[in-house]
Amino acid sequence: MALDRAARLRVAVDRDGPTCIWCAREFGEHVEPSTEHVVPRVKGGPSWLENEVAACRRCNADRGHTAPVEWLEECERRGWHPDEPRLVRSLTALAGAIAQRGGQRRARPYLDAQLRRLRRRGGTTGQRAG
Repeated sequence: MALDRAARLRVAVDRDGPTCIWCAREFGEHVEPSTEHVVPRVKGGPSWLENEVAACRRCNADRGHTAPVEWLEECERRGWHPDEPRLVRSLTALAGAIAQRGGQRRARPYLDAQLRRLRRRGGTTGQRAG
């Protein structure tokens, strides 16, 4: 049975914790979670749990179709504390799901490029040398 959007959002929050992946604000009365496609739909990203994380509505709207690593860096410039390890886990899980299920011709090269950029950033700790 396929999960609807609300159910997928609950799964993402349960899996990743009750904070926005981009700004780290905790979800609550004034900060509503929304389903964020790590690989944007316009870039071929599927509506699979592996491609979905929870983000606050502000970050989701502000990001638009910006590439995940580019948006991660913009969040850091804004003084926020994005969850880079969560982003790496999501992109890695999506790569595994695509390898297993097949398809997603448009998403594959985009996803590979994002993972390469993250590796060049220096790993998955969220800490940057410098």
